[in-house]
Amino acid sequence: MRLFFCADPLESRQPDPDYATEVTAAQALGAHCDLISYEALVNDGDAEHAIRRLAPPNSDTAPELAVYRGWMLRPPDYAQLYEALLARGLRMINDPAAYTHTHYLPESYPLIAQATARTVWLSLPADVTPETLPMDDIFATLAIFGDAPVIVKDYVKSRKHEWAEATYIPSAADHVAVERVVRRFVALQGPDLAGGLVFRAFERYTPLGRHSKSGMPLTQEYRVFWLDGEPLSAVPYWDADRDVAGDDANAYPLLALPLASFQPIAQRIQSRFFTMDIAPRAEDGAWRIIELGDGQVAGLPGQMDVTAFYATLLDKLQP
Repeated sequence: MRLFFCADPLESRQPDPDYATEVTAAQALGAHCDLISYEALVNDGDAEHAIRRLAPPNSDTAPELAVYRGWMLRPPDYAQLYEALLARGLRMINDPAAYTHTHYLPESYPLIAQATARTVWLSLPADVTPETLPMDDIFATLAIFGDAPVIVKDYVKSRKHEWAEATYIPSAADHVAVERVVRRFVALQGPDLAGGLVFRAFERYTPLGRHSKSGMPLTQEYRVFWLDGEPLSAVPYWDADRDVAGDDANAYPLLALPLASFQPIAQRIQSRFFTMDIAPRAEDGAWRIIELGDGQVAGLPGQMDVTAFYATLLDKLQP
């Protein structure tokens, strides 16, 4: 079993500083860790160059299992990496279809619809600009929400730290507000806009406070890593001491997360290794899914015990 991480773009033999703690923890547990060039893969489209420093696999027969821990990849880049590694005798834990399944919300939404905010989407061409947005189609797509509040994101990410400017729309029926927020969102995303626009009903979750830097509203959100349909690790998403403004902070309560109730959904997700962010709804305490993500590119929250995380992951995956 092999772990590989993004290399420091300025020193290819060192891990990217954002992943150095993870590399240290995994190596201390005896894991075989390799480095790849994210820049060669994403900027140059050269997967072979990106993996040039990888050691050969430990087996000459069946492909060796490989788990990536690094920055998000566009699905075409992930597919290139997957094929390049497979040619080297290494098989990533999630194939390209599995990666896209949890990376793009519209792909997995039918499987989580009962436990998440109502969601609609509109695909857009890759060269769309704020000026060329099909606003009439956007207004028509939003009609099912009536005058309820919604948030906008693309297939992967939101601009949640520009909450009022490029995320939250107080009324889906207010075409002036819709146009202002959506155009701003597309402008900020620029060439990184993924897939198109996703509109989600705004659900109020139990508040935690406001972000100490951006002022966005924070909720009592938890990140759960799943492996083969079983919960691997669960931890508060936000760091209350670092992320929440001091005068507005509520401590995370000691809650028994209802992981068993989410397991039937998790077992239907078409991915071996993924994350599920969950939070209790303010009005009734019902636990809801915020979003899914591929486990290889999901960040470890600040309160995560990194060594414990890797110890559990390695224990489950080592033959």
